[in-house]
Amino acid sequence: MQIFNKRLDLQAFLAPLLKENKTVGLVPTMGALHQGHLSLMKKALEENDQVVVSVFVNPTQFNNTEDLEKYPRNLQKDAETIASLSDKIVLFAPEISEMYQGTPRSGSYDFQGLDKVMEGAFRPGHFEGVATIVEKLFTLVTPTRAYFGEKDYQQILIIKRMVAERKLPVLLVPCPIIREESGLAMSSRNERLSVEGHQKAAFIYKVLQEAKARFASQPIAQIKAFVEEQFTQNSDFQLEYFLIVDENTLQEAQQKEAHKAYRAFVAAYIEGVRLIDNLAL
Repeated sequence: MQIFNKRLDLQAFLAPLLKENKTVGLVPTMGALHQGHLSLMKKALEENDQVVVSVFVNPTQFNNTEDLEKYPRNLQKDAETIASLSDKIVLFAPEISEMYQGTPRSGSYDFQGLDKVMEGAFRPGHFEGVATIVEKLFTLVTPTRAYFGEKDYQQILIIKRMVAERKLPVLLVPCPIIREESGLAMSSRNERLSVEGHQKAAFIYKVLQEAKARFASQPIAQIKAFVEEQFTQNSDFQLEYFLIVDENTLQEAQQKEAHKAYRAFVAAYIEGVRLIDNLAL
């Protein structure tokens, strides 16, 4: 498998493919690859002539310095994981100085309010950082398609908005959340949990499932109160937020309307590790 650390080297590799109108699939990641990432790569392999996987822990999307420092990194293991999947994938693993000339800074975007709720409310500047690095990758790779997991559902809507604003010729492909047998959404942050914490973290999905089961028959306020009470009673967790929102606008729903689609979102801490999940209702 080929590994590129420099932008110009990757572009030189891709240039003849793009000249022949070959399709390129991009899977942007921050490494610590798991089965969720592999599902994105498999989808990209099915739909494109060439796949590029980027591994880059992007400093501008972390509002918490400790979180950035503790984010799991193992590039050699990631490379071996990718190589075991297919020889049709190349890995792009640049240094910070390669992606940001000078001090890393986020660009400016109009997300039309998508960034003001949930992750945006609790992680100031996060989505500007995400959009900045994804725009850099899209401009560099010029992919036909780019693949993102729905665990970061809000991020997908943010990137769609950025693509529309910047008029970038790329198709975004959202992919389903991959879960462990317990139901816990796969995440690189799961690596930071103890064995016991890992088992306990499945509680998040169980509560989401119960919220979904109640959605048809109970008012939203009642469901929200139920979920918050479940977390209050579980001393292993600190709930940051639980919201039911319109899945297109991300605006919090007060009552159900027949023509709208809704999704429940949760963020909670266990053992000091922040986990997020969501479920279509």
